[in-house]
Amino acid sequence: MAEVGEAPKQIIIIGGGITGLSAAFYMRKLLDGQQISAEITLIEKSGSLGGKIKTLRRDGFLIEQGPDSFMARKQPILDLTRELGLESELVAANPKARANYILHKGRLHQMPMGLMLGIPTEVTPFMKTGLLSPLGKLRAAFDLWLPKREATGDESLGGFIERRLGREVLEQVTEPLLAGIYAGDAKALSLQATFPQFRQLEQRHRSLILGMLASKKQAREMPKELPEIARRSLFLTFKGGLGSLVERLDEQLSSIRRLTGQAVTEVKREGRGYQVRLEHGEELQAEGVIIALPAYEAAILLEGSAGMPAKMPGQLQALRDIPYVSVANIALAYKPQDIKLPLNGSGFVVPRSEGRMITACTWTSSKWLHTAPNGHILLRAYIGHAGAQAWTKLTDRQLLDAVRQDLQAIMGIAAEPLFTELTRWERSMPQYPVGHLEQLAKQREGLALSHPGLLLCGSGYEGVGLPDCIGQGRRAAEALLPFFKQ
Repeated sequence: MAEVGEAPKQIIIIGGGITGLSAAFYMRKLLDGQQISAEITLIEKSGSLGGKIKTLRRDGFLIEQGPDSFMARKQPILDLTRELGLESELVAANPKARANYILHKGRLHQMPMGLMLGIPTEVTPFMKTGLLSPLGKLRAAFDLWLPKREATGDESLGGFIERRLGREVLEQVTEPLLAGIYAGDAKALSLQATFPQFRQLEQRHRSLILGMLASKKQAREMPKELPEIARRSLFLTFKGGLGSLVERLDEQLSSIRRLTGQAVTEVKREGRGYQVRLEHGEELQAEGVIIALPAYEAAILLEGSAGMPAKMPGQLQALRDIPYVSVANIALAYKPQDIKLPLNGSGFVVPRSEGRMITACTWTSSKWLHTAPNGHILLRAYIGHAGAQAWTKLTDRQLLDAVRQDLQAIMGIAAEPLFTELTRWERSMPQYPVGHLEQLAKQREGLALSHPGLLLCGSGYEGVGLPDCIGQGRRAAEALLPFFKQ
């Protein structure tokens, strides 16, 4: 607690996406709990908070322009939901729309039940699927006899899947499914940073398939603290859209100072604290700083900082070098008579080999019943993945025409949509390279020595999902708290 007459200490959080908002929420809560006098300033260069969470309400439709849901059994977002009093607003995916499809040789094939990124947890549906050739299925079955990998270092996710299950599973199933999570190239993504549980299953059970079967049995024993709705659905959202989470956080953070529409241009170590310079020339002082920005933006802010040890510039360069992929999505509204294909699932994904512009399409109003008014259908098509970025040079009209051509070829939709909403996200999806977590540990160790009280967090570090980002924001706040205890 500050002495009488002593000015409160200052904390600056740079970035008003879900990570920065979570960091601010938990920082305020921790400070109040410890009765520590400190002021928090949240700086966001855009004119609004929430980052990639953007919910558009139009003509009775609920349109997510960024992520549309979150994994139901990840604790950080469930904890935050409860603390914000939003549990009653949770909505589960439509249980009648559990089927997923993959485009294969121009036709939609239902994905076998019990398939996780191409790894079967149910043998019979996997053997019956038309997605894989008999040789592809036979190669996948070799996993039951292959030895486990003895090397302990990281490897690519694609290399791992191909080593265990074969190239056909990787290209026809894993990669198209992965495009919806990371928009990534499986052969370049770190296994340890994306799906470390796969490596653990191989080490524990030798066979990945046997490991998945065993873990499926364990998954039936859910933690008691899970809300009932999270036990019934793999994915959740909110009745008012994910924007409800941002709106409630905004309400809870009304006591902190917000600076929107201003970018930070530099963060410098100054004495025992930091100087943060804004683009209009204003300089702020702080004893603690949390940077919740894309990794390349954080590196740029820190490169000129005084007191940087000799090895840090190289580590900051590694942050700048983390690839980020641009993606886009287009929401399209229709009348039911415009679509003859039965929308009896949540949508479909598209392998690269199909040569289409879209990487996936969610049948949004089938998956989430609250997103369209009665007598209407809402679809959302996705564009962009690693190695396919030429689309970024196309106009909005050209993108829309290409998406409609794909939907006509795949789903038979020739009708003009009632309306469309196109959203571009430039350099928005980080691609964790092999060795990412090891490199990140070195960067944080170096920063802890040279810049105590400065922390990095966000989707570029330890997970791209909403629960991952919320968890990182909370851990950053917890790590910063000791610097303010007297």
